[in-house]
Amino acid sequence: MSILSTAFLLILVMDPVGNMMTFLAVLKNVEHKRKRAIIIRELFVALAVLILFLFLGRFVLDFLHINEAALSISGGIILFLIALKMIFPNEKGIFGGVTHGEPFIVPLAIPLIAGPSTLATILLFVSKEPGKWIEQLSAITLAWLVSGVILSFSTNLAKILGDRSLTACQHLMGMILAAISVQMFMGGIKIFFNL
Repeated sequence: MSILSTAFLLILVMDPVGNMMTFLAVLKNVEHKRKRAIIIRELFVALAVLILFLFLGRFVLDFLHINEAALSISGGIILFLIALKMIFPNEKGIFGGVTHGEPFIVPLAIPLIAGPSTLATILLFVSKEPGKWIEQLSAITLAWLVSGVILSFSTNLAKILGDRSLTACQHLMGMILAAISVQMFMGGIKIFFNL
């Protein structure tokens, strides 16, 4: 996969547009002046976690004896579940209820930005193309940057787009992610049966 296609997949998995409303809900009791600083802090925490998984992910896979087929199938299932929640969201949002007060690491950095599906996707990239860490790091940074810009301006974007447009974008991203997840699942099945 190219840097742009990898970054696009990661942006879909991170789902910054879908997470905007959750970010706004989590930060609604925080002073307006502090919101941007909190978002930037949480973005950098998430980036550190993503980079850590990029470089240590291979060792995690080897230690746990997880092969590429298992990772691809499980990654496809996780992405499909996330896609279903994006298409059919519940009242509490994709990742459940929100916290009160000023958040730290949870839920903004983890799991909203660096969630299990994003980490599983990075592990999948590492297992498929272990020597391409520069391209993978570039894709992660690009996806993180795009997500960061969207989330940093979440208050303004939510006002401009409105609830209906945000919901439509989230559903569209969910449909695309569902197709990608099925492709990942089928790829894992092919690897398992040596097709």
